[in-house]
Amino acid sequence: MLKKIILSLSLMSCPLIALAEQIKLNDDAPKTHVVVKGDTLWDISALFLEQPWLWPKLWRLNPEINNPHLIYPGDILKLVFDEYGEPMLVIEPAKPSYKWSPKIRQKKKKDSAITLLPLEVIAPFLRYEHLFTEDELAALPYIIGSDEGYRMSTKDFKVYVNADLDVAQSYAIYDKGQEIFDPETDDSLGFYVNLVGTGQVLRRGDIDNDVPSTLNVGSAKREIHVGNYVVPVNDGQLLPAVFSMKAAKESLRGAIVKASSNGREFAKLEVVMINRGLEHDVTVGDVMAIKRISPAVVDTGDGPAYVAETSLWHQITGGDYNMPAETLGELMVFKVYQKASMALILHTDKPARISDLITAPD
Repeated sequence: MLKKIILSLSLMSCPLIALAEQIKLNDDAPKTHVVVKGDTLWDISALFLEQPWLWPKLWRLNPEINNPHLIYPGDILKLVFDEYGEPMLVIEPAKPSYKWSPKIRQKKKKDSAITLLPLEVIAPFLRYEHLFTEDELAALPYIIGSDEGYRMSTKDFKVYVNADLDVAQSYAIYDKGQEIFDPETDDSLGFYVNLVGTGQVLRRGDIDNDVPSTLNVGSAKREIHVGNYVVPVNDGQLLPAVFSMKAAKESLRGAIVKASSNGREFAKLEVVMINRGLEHDVTVGDVMAIKRISPAVVDTGDGPAYVAETSLWHQITGGDYNMPAETLGELMVFKVYQKASMALILHTDKPARISDLITAPD
């Protein structure tokens, strides 16, 4: 279904922020770049810029790239400077060549244009909720049984819900998942719920008279249980077409607390959860650096040694130095909750991990 939704993702810096942030080229920025299949505008901008989220300044006022979404594999991008010495990218015109040859039907470039980010990666997370507090879960209706009389089923069956649901309304069905805790405060960030299926209401209930609503399950990702929660789905909901991409506030500091893959290590295009949200002034489009504190070191009689390789005493008391945190990647927030946020990893030089720091970008 998602493949049928054609969206263009425009990551545009806020004008006021763009004025404040000056574009900085990488020391090893190439003079030209040949676009290859699999490139994204973020990847290309990161080749040239220290702050890839400022890419609109690099592609600005360019009649040859008036729509940077429409560049294609094989295009040659050239780094030039305007009359004020500001860098910009242009497409280097292809040299004409003349050669007698049979005519060959050429495939249009229409469907091969370079995209900013593959939206199919984050589309499911934008469409459905993924984090509920305990109070929010307590207020949700849930499945009390099915027409088959089993506690679990797969699909193409009817379930009954303890609420008055509107006929023809579509609902997402969730299984209560893992409770996520802030590693710094031990406060609950909420429950990371798992989408198990979707269905549509066939009959409205009358709970005042103990009559449940009837929901026909049309699709199931996994077994659906009694007690699973149901949440309205807006069939007309569209994914955001524009993200206002900007550097996160300088005061921001948090950590990665979960990955959608449930892995311990992850890289580019992984969806992760961070322990910062509305309470911490996080907004959609915030770009953050992923950092990791270098291994602790302690001075011993035999010279400096990593704490992890020394005695239990040193492992408990810690190292003798305040080791620096080194940047290993960037992520972008696309969904914000009260105490947490969902983010997409844009780039990593090495695999990111649970508990890695997130800060404002350098």
